[in-house]
Amino acid sequence: MGGGLTTNPTRDLELPVPRPDEVEIVAAADAAELLEPLPIEDKPIWATALYAGLRYGELRALRWRAVDFAAGTIRVEESWDPKTGPIEPKTRTSRRTTPMPDTLRELLRNHQKLRGNPARDELVFGLDSGGPFNSAALYHRADSAWREAGLDGRLRLHQARHSYASHLIAAGANPKAISTFMGHSSINLTYDLYGHLMPETEVEVASLLGGYLDREIQ
Repeated sequence: MGGGLTTNPTRDLELPVPRPDEVEIVAAADAAELLEPLPIEDKPIWATALYAGLRYGELRALRWRAVDFAAGTIRVEESWDPKTGPIEPKTRTSRRTTPMPDTLRELLRNHQKLRGNPARDELVFGLDSGGPFNSAALYHRADSAWREAGLDGRLRLHQARHSYASHLIAAGANPKAISTFMGHSSINLTYDLYGHLMPETEVEVASLLGGYLDREIQ
């Protein structure tokens, strides 16, 4: 018998896109409450999913050279395959630059200091062994922290990413920007997943327009 496969047959596999009613969203206030009791070394991982929208593999592959504190951005340059390690991002549009809000910037700066100002090529969320974190251990620690804090809520990384999209929508980002920051293959995917969260009614649009005019017309 021959050896193992030389390439990963699932690398470019496109999984079914979840329906809008399957997308689980955590409100910003609830997400902040869930972040609070997490272990200090884990909090930046969750915050990067919640406030920058990185996928699990992208979080595992994130290196310090991709975090630009001066510009306030994170560049998604790699993903992580369980078998082969660092790989190209999922699709061409997955390679992207996402904005880093102040809340996330502060957490990542503190994380960098705790890591002893690591080298640029080191993994941001790497283990002491040099490899990336794994979700099973991360979820175990998080669930324990939430139980001890008496919180009923429970978060997973895919929910955090969906919640990031909902935060962008609530903040007023346009659909094209949301599609870009999420690394979606097309804006149609963004609409399919999150269109139901975007303002549609006359009342919603009137409120947005009124707020804009109030700010601009003195």
